[in-house]
Amino acid sequence: SHIMSEYVRMTDTERDQIDQDAQVFMRTCADAIHQLRAEAHRGVQSAQVKEHRTAVLDFIEDYLKRVCKLYSEQRAIRVKRVIDKKRL
Repeated sequence: SHIMSEYVRMTDTERDQIDQDAQVFMRTCADAIHQLRAEAHRGVQSAQVKEHRTAVLDFIEDYLKRVCKLYSEQRAIRVKRVIDKKRL
């Protein structure tokens, strides 16, 4: 209980700001991956290097998609809680 007494809840404004920042960050990451993918093969002659870069970018893109999915699920839980609270 001592730990909980020191715990301060975040305000809805703080949560909204985190949501906005997260969305901007995810969009920025997706744009950066897209740009890297466009530039990855310029000037590269080796098929092995091209294949490696493609695999790395695929991995990074997949990771970002999983992070976005997790974020969306957590946001949906928050929205559901707000709706449930308003019903009460």
